[in-house]
Amino acid sequence: MLFGCDFSSAPTTRKPIVVAIGEMAGADSVALTGLQRFATLEAWGEWLCDTPSWVGGFDFPFSLPRELVEHLKWPLEWAPLMTHYASLGRAEIRDTFAAFCAARPVGGKFAHRAADAPAGSSPSMKWVNPPVAFMLHAGVPPLIAAGASLPGLHAGSHEGRIALEAYPGLLARELIGRRSYKSDDIAKQTPERLAARTDLLAALEAGTTRLSLRLQLDADQRAELLADARGDHIDAVLCLLQAAWGLQRAASPGPGYGLPVEFDPLEGWIVTA
Repeated sequence: MLFGCDFSSAPTTRKPIVVAIGEMAGADSVALTGLQRFATLEAWGEWLCDTPSWVGGFDFPFSLPRELVEHLKWPLEWAPLMTHYASLGRAEIRDTFAAFCAARPVGGKFAHRAADAPAGSSPSMKWVNPPVAFMLHAGVPPLIAAGASLPGLHAGSHEGRIALEAYPGLLARELIGRRSYKSDDIAKQTPERLAARTDLLAALEAGTTRLSLRLQLDADQRAELLADARGDHIDAVLCLLQAAWGLQRAASPGPGYGLPVEFDPLEGWIVTA
């Protein structure tokens, strides 16, 4: 199974985790075969464990910046670091990271991973807008529990489950620039954002990206993606295409899946960045 996951660290029925499921349809196309939603972390984690084999692109960070980890004197290997991080409460994480930022100059408050610059992603230690530090905290333990392999970071215990860190904003910006295509605020769910989603989806279907992959949809799927003004469904599809690009390069040098031959094995990397 191939899928992309738009993640929430505190999912609800109103704001669920969304998974776009697909399959390769020839050498240069990805067919969307379904959308699934999970209102709890437990239900999502059980689905990962119950699905026999998959390659998934997940929209949350898989690790923290080395600079931050060294400063805090936390473990400098990925598995022990994740064990330690999972043992902390969210309030402790927030207070620890806030104290780190408070001691740093304006314009350089956050530490960054090496992948952040080419991906244009938020620092993985950010706890608000978006709270990616909490997404890391909530998302990585279920991947480990499912036995998933995180190439370059963690071997896993289930060779058929491959987790790739994805970032939908990277692909969206390539196609529509900085135009906003989504908002959780109903007042901001404007015709302009609908037009941006329409253009974004049209570009994905045309395959006009450096990934050289076309998205295959039927009319009902297209309508469903456009109708989601929050953008969670389209974000899941963007992650699906990034995972497909990685799958095509599973046997590439280094860790495989199109990831750089060498990257920091503590920080990880974002597929396609």
